[in-house]
Amino acid sequence: MGWRPESLKEEDMEDRHSVSSPRRILSLSKQRRATVSFPDPDDKSSGFGVAGEHGPKPAEVYGFVGSISTVVATVIFLVWAYVPEHWLHSIGIFYYPNRQWALAVPAYAMVTVVLALGFYIGLNFMATPSPTSLNTMFDEYSREPMSFEPSIGDEQPIEPIADIGIDRINDLMFSDVK
Repeated sequence: MGWRPESLKEEDMEDRHSVSSPRRILSLSKQRRATVSFPDPDDKSSGFGVAGEHGPKPAEVYGFVGSISTVVATVIFLVWAYVPEHWLHSIGIFYYPNRQWALAVPAYAMVTVVLALGFYIGLNFMATPSPTSLNTMFDEYSREPMSFEPSIGDEQPIEPIADIGIDRINDLMFSDVK
């Protein structure tokens, strides 16, 4: 059974869903009526849902490449740090950094992380107002409660949004309720 172009053209003419040229795509899209279809979340036929039909997302690809690169770099680092020099020379590797960097680079990295965390915490302490400052209770978005008199009747409107004063909070929390 060899390939026969004549039979292929006949099958294409019979099957309206097989598309072989851009011109045919346009003609089919004009002839079809617009339909809306929603993917069924319970349909497990593809195994990937909508994302599986369109290929992997760039974040997935970057994550995969990043994880593989990390594993390869770790293996190269461990081989460089722990394999004796004569083994490296026997496989033809003669140029590599001094072994002291196998300890120095991770130590520098750990000290950098600790100093960065300390610097970040220090900046937050410097940016925080003191506990006695009124800036801890009021800022440019604070609203004083307005005098509000509800109308008499069944329906009472909602009070305007306002901050509750510290004196009222203290009365509610610390007054003796008997």
